[in-house]
Amino acid sequence: MSVSRRGGSRGTAVLGAVAVVAAAALATGVASADASTTGASSTYLVVYKEKTSTSGAGSAVAAAGGQVVATYAPISVVVARSASPDFAAKMRRATGVEGAVATTRFASAVDGGAVSADTAAATQTTANVAGLPGLNDSLSGLQWDMTQIKVGEAHAISTGDPSILVGDIDTGLDYTHPDLAPNVDSAASANCVSGAPVPGAVAAADDNGHGTHTAGTIAAAANGIGIVGVAPSVKIAGIKAGNADGFFFPEAVVCSFMWAADHGVDVTNNSYFADPWLFNCRNDAEQRAIWTAERRAIKYAQNKGVLVVAAAGNQADDLSHPTQDATSPDDTNPVLRTISNACAVVPTEVPGVVGVSATGNKQMKSFYSSYGISAVDVAAPGGDSILQLTPAAPNGRVLSTWPAALLTVTCLPARRLVDASGATYCYQQGTSMASPHAAGVAALIASVTGDTGGALAADLQRATNPIACPADISPYAFFPGVDDGAAQRCQGGRGQNGWFGAGEVDALKAVG
Repeated sequence: MSVSRRGGSRGTAVLGAVAVVAAAALATGVASADASTTGASSTYLVVYKEKTSTSGAGSAVAAAGGQVVATYAPISVVVARSASPDFAAKMRRATGVEGAVATTRFASAVDGGAVSADTAAATQTTANVAGLPGLNDSLSGLQWDMTQIKVGEAHAISTGDPSILVGDIDTGLDYTHPDLAPNVDSAASANCVSGAPVPGAVAAADDNGHGTHTAGTIAAAANGIGIVGVAPSVKIAGIKAGNADGFFFPEAVVCSFMWAADHGVDVTNNSYFADPWLFNCRNDAEQRAIWTAERRAIKYAQNKGVLVVAAAGNQADDLSHPTQDATSPDDTNPVLRTISNACAVVPTEVPGVVGVSATGNKQMKSFYSSYGISAVDVAAPGGDSILQLTPAAPNGRVLSTWPAALLTVTCLPARRLVDASGATYCYQQGTSMASPHAAGVAALIASVTGDTGGALAADLQRATNPIACPADISPYAFFPGVDDGAAQRCQGGRGQNGWFGAGEVDALKAVG
């Protein structure tokens, strides 16, 4: 999300007692009315019992007054559309169906991270800036994040193998950007927004900016232009699940993982939270149907050897000890509700998913980053514009690629950068920025070991530098959890704790 409250960027939110504004890096999403109650056509997830055949779904959906959009037989899930207000009720009575729910109200938003408000400052145009060891592109001198995790040193050994494919499940990517074009795999890219994949990089073009930013961190080419990604020689697929407003609807999330599983993707980056419910609770029928479908899709991808890497979120919440959810549903009007460990964040808390917290340039946990002893596996640079300003990171944020057409639309003025070639970039912060660093390191590991899935996840956790819980957490006193209002706390030892997991990722260890 890394740009809104979870990992991406949408609207404004208040983080903590001091009312730090979570600036909108993207256009504010406007929620539509629930079509299932207005008579307009709505999209539905129809979830059959696990391992039940969906061969009769077409007839059942038609009989209930709908049309099939896509059938995902391996996970017994169907995406349908209908204008009938009782479509879901009819489908729930169909043979083999476990649940059916309209998804119109159920979107998640990318979250670029809690950020302080930017003022004035026009777009900056810069000539080449001094590079860093092993990083020689024109803006490499601004990439404190890459220096911190030893990317330059790693590139002396490996820049990644072109046979490795990273699927960036996000808002798409700018396949024409000069730092991304050399590495985009168009055949493996798709637009999943409708719930049915539309193949090709053109279809998956980014109309938001968030996906282009995360893609650049993963695989921006080492071509002398702009920045360098963690794994600049691997291939990247844009799998568009988020729309222009940064909303990720459940049918798009399901479609994306099924596409990744069946198109040779080795690693997926997921900088968002799925479903409008930050915490998905098993005792709620609507939430259960949606997260059952999403979790099945993730498991299907994992069974095909896909490593799923996901942002922990930007709520400063302890995901391992949830008590309240004040964020959901984030596409309409959030309602405060009491929750427990029966509720979980998707995809971060799905078994086998590598959860990533964010660090800044002082290698402290970022003030906004969510955490949890059972949820965070590794940490990576995501930026911190309040607690971790340094000479190397004067604004605390991470620089990466941004679509030229959106630079003055979805990137705030003080964050814009145009290098001497005319290529466009934007500074952002959030766990959305941390997750692609970890995904890029995983791609480097896969390049040198050939490992996949669970073995690759274990490799990634070993390719880290452990960071102990800080003795003094007073700097975080002003940033309690957004949802429960509780003071931040760090549990665990140096080798595994709730703030940093096994530690901050290290690209040199990944290839050494």
